[in-house]
Amino acid sequence: MKILVVDDHALVRAGLCQVLQGLDSMETTQVLEAADCTHAFVLAGTHPDLDLVLLDYHLPDMNGLAALDVFGKRHPELPVVILSGSANPSIAQRALECGAAGFITKSGLSDELLHALRQILNGEVYAPAEFLPTRHTQQRTAEVKAPVFTPRQQEVLQLLLGGYSNRDISEQLSLSDETVKNHVTSILRGFGVKTRTQAALEAERWGYGRSATVGR
Repeated sequence: MKILVVDDHALVRAGLCQVLQGLDSMETTQVLEAADCTHAFVLAGTHPDLDLVLLDYHLPDMNGLAALDVFGKRHPELPVVILSGSANPSIAQRALECGAAGFITKSGLSDELLHALRQILNGEVYAPAEFLPTRHTQQRTAEVKAPVFTPRQQEVLQLLLGGYSNRDISEQLSLSDETVKNHVTSILRGFGVKTRTQAALEAERWGYGRSATVGR
């Protein structure tokens, strides 16, 4: 497993590197470090096998949300988790709406961090309960017509929600890479989002569950 930690404080990066070793008992977690977004983007480009990015909200060269947008455009399948020193629900909500796979405060315990990251690596979106959309927001969402997908798109969506990559989906459903890409694009368009993480969040809001088995 390979994780990129982006934080301008060396002590924070060192602490996270140590905690992350407890993420997977079966293998050693390789942690890459970047003190700013410029270096982070270079590392993400040279390490296409990254599994996760932990991104500090306050960075010297770019706001966390702006950096999240860059990651989303360049690496739409890469989960990005926002780390923040402040427990601000409005910031958390904005981060999730912009495609973050999770929002985690630095004041939490190590076990809580590992629990959240395991959920995210399993294809879920994580945020503390107090940071989830309010009932008012959910009611407004319910007033909008739910997206409609073809049976094949629904199969692709279920695998997408299961954390499968486009290549995995192609193999599972015996489809070409280009066809899967087109289906994923249609799904993103249907939800009105730009990234797979945002699609997962919208799917959860609309009640799209994961099937136990999908494929032929």
